[in-house]
Amino acid sequence: MSDDESVANPPIKLVNKPNDTAINQQRMKSWNPILDPVWVICTYIILGIIFIPVGLKINSIADGVSELSQKYDSHDDTTLDCHIGDNTNTNKTCTVSFVTKDDMEPPILVYYEIKNFYQNHRKYITSRDDKQLFGYVGDRTKQSKDHCSPLDQLGNISISPCGLIANTLFNDVIKLVGGKDNKGQDLILVEKGIAWQSDIDYKFKQPDTFRRESCDCADCPCDPPKWSCTNSTPFKDDDGKCWKYFYPNKAHTQYLYETYPMVVNPIEGVMNEHFIVWMNAAAVTPFRKLYGYIEEPVAKGETLAFQIQANWEVKSFKGSKTLIVSTTEIFGGKNKALGQVFIVCGGFLLSLGFLFGVKHFVWPRKVGSKKYLRFKEE
Repeated sequence: MSDDESVANPPIKLVNKPNDTAINQQRMKSWNPILDPVWVICTYIILGIIFIPVGLKINSIADGVSELSQKYDSHDDTTLDCHIGDNTNTNKTCTVSFVTKDDMEPPILVYYEIKNFYQNHRKYITSRDDKQLFGYVGDRTKQSKDHCSPLDQLGNISISPCGLIANTLFNDVIKLVGGKDNKGQDLILVEKGIAWQSDIDYKFKQPDTFRRESCDCADCPCDPPKWSCTNSTPFKDDDGKCWKYFYPNKAHTQYLYETYPMVVNPIEGVMNEHFIVWMNAAAVTPFRKLYGYIEEPVAKGETLAFQIQANWEVKSFKGSKTLIVSTTEIFGGKNKALGQVFIVCGGFLLSLGFLFGVKHFVWPRKVGSKKYLRFKEE
């Protein structure tokens, strides 16, 4: 190469060359175990010996859970007191009673269980507008409207929140009307604290520009356009406190508290925890959702009475509704599936260890034996 060429084409500097270290140049020492038959057989047997007792212990813990359940509506059983057929929002009242079979320690969880309703259907689970649920008010994209269709608008009235999940909210009302704790005090069904705190903080929010203000019930003007109270009447909560409130674009929007007035009040709106629990779609059917919990212990033989106002029909999808009262343990409610998985896996591993052991000791095979090699013939 001439001097002129070397000047015109200088050598390329290798800027991405890895450092000359053991880890960068892949010179680190490593251990590559040889999985000979004895090690494999011993591993299977040891794992099997561990898995089976663990599964039995998990089942034993699950047996310690006290669970009571009663079906109160079904598509094919008209004898049930809360049967409403295919009628919605009937507000039919019935009472479901349980007699405790064991001492129940708090928290005592109250669930409703729905059978044959598939929240995991793709159309259903995507039928929501997360921006709207988090308070966005304004023009929405075509995609968000398509996701919510057909429950996006009623004529010229927009539905907020839109979508299938929000507008099929479980709206049976469940109240604990009978039952004493160990001290003889009336039991209270707590309905706060049932939703995940992360959902409350980061997924749901009242509409932008929503506001509320407490007021004296005797003197609480709540007239439009400054306020949007129903019939210009303030809302009175369970504590007897009055509130006036404002929702944006109220004349052209139907809000959640208007769609489900028996469950959601205008002060909570989408922050209602029953609504937030419902919006977490279940992966399977039947599924349970937490309705509330009891914070006091209940003695064996105590009668718990629940008053139910039935509004949510199950006949259209051939389903059923069940009320469940249950204690809990480290692995959740009364569910032996996890323990059975450990037992089955442990038995399978022991079987493999035994079969491989018999094969190895009756027909052993030397590791690395050349007699098993087959060379390609010339």
